[in-house]
Amino acid sequence: MALILNEEQTLLKDSAKDLMTAAAPVTRFRALRDAKDELGYSKDLWAQMVDMGWAGICIPEEFGGLDFGFHGLGLVLEETGRTLAATPLVASILVSASAITLGGNDAQKKVLLPKLAEGSLLMALALDESSHFSPHKIATQAQASGTGFKISGNKVFVLDGHVAETLIVATRTSGKTGDRAGITLFLVDRAAAGVTVTRTKMVDSRNAARISFADVQVEASAMLGELGQGADILDPVLDRAALGLAAEMLGASLEVFERTLAYLKERTQFETKIGSFQALQHRAVDMYCNLELAKSILMEALSAVDEGRTADLPVLASSAKAQLCETLHQISSEGVQMHGGIGMTDEHEIGFFLKRARVAEKTFGDAGYHYDRLANLNGF
Repeated sequence: MALILNEEQTLLKDSAKDLMTAAAPVTRFRALRDAKDELGYSKDLWAQMVDMGWAGICIPEEFGGLDFGFHGLGLVLEETGRTLAATPLVASILVSASAITLGGNDAQKKVLLPKLAEGSLLMALALDESSHFSPHKIATQAQASGTGFKISGNKVFVLDGHVAETLIVATRTSGKTGDRAGITLFLVDRAAAGVTVTRTKMVDSRNAARISFADVQVEASAMLGELGQGADILDPVLDRAALGLAAEMLGASLEVFERTLAYLKERTQFETKIGSFQALQHRAVDMYCNLELAKSILMEALSAVDEGRTADLPVLASSAKAQLCETLHQISSEGVQMHGGIGMTDEHEIGFFLKRARVAEKTFGDAGYHYDRLANLNGF
């Protein structure tokens, strides 16, 4: 695999950078936060992203998408990470469109994928049930009822849950909590009777929600995939989710690193630029080395998706997410520390990246989760 971008990928990355820089700088994110915006994202920005084709970037052409590849989506997410842009791209496209593409039947694909590609439908995955990411630890029950099922249970940390119109809900139809077998996915209308959505205030000011289901009736046609075999869809979807979020985390890491280097070159102490201090140079070199490693792992993993190397994907996805968790944690911490007192204030933007880092680390599994998964995948 060549560790360079081709001409089309370079053009996509450049156009994404231009739009994010012009239409979604960190000041726009701050304004959303300070206004306590009820949506938590800009409809105008989302419309511009849709016009650029990004909502359909990994959706097949037959369903109205561009089918540009998962690597292309990763490049866009990298640029959104640089400006902390709050958009439905992760929940609706990275996660939900992947779930429909991998697990939906023909009818579901024909109805949902074109709407996702044109940005007229927002979706979210309702998976987590505790503060610890454990995708097979599903207790929410779906019991047979008439011609369909009744869903009861609670979900937490549902990304964009309060703005999504359709939810993909992970339920248990057999087995016990923690079993891989017995998980079933359902498409649920957020406005359905028995669904209660409560927006969650996150430390990074991004969108999430708690959602409860009280005897929510769904038809059998709402099932995504086969009964009791939802993990067969969920596992590869979460691999793609981890990679997409890792791409966003790479963008944030690069932005903090570049801002910190610029600050080291301009800040003066004792009539000397602090960038000339050897101790700070060593720390900057360490950050740079981790960034280069993260770039290489992520590029290989994203390429594995597009090349259909499904056997390689679990190891590569966990490797990339673990590496980016550690890299962004280190660089966001160093960025705040090297900026000194001003870095600790809300007035300075560098602190926004640290807050985003801490939430992104936990989303779709932190470094500890993925190292443990890697050990299991390798037979330890």
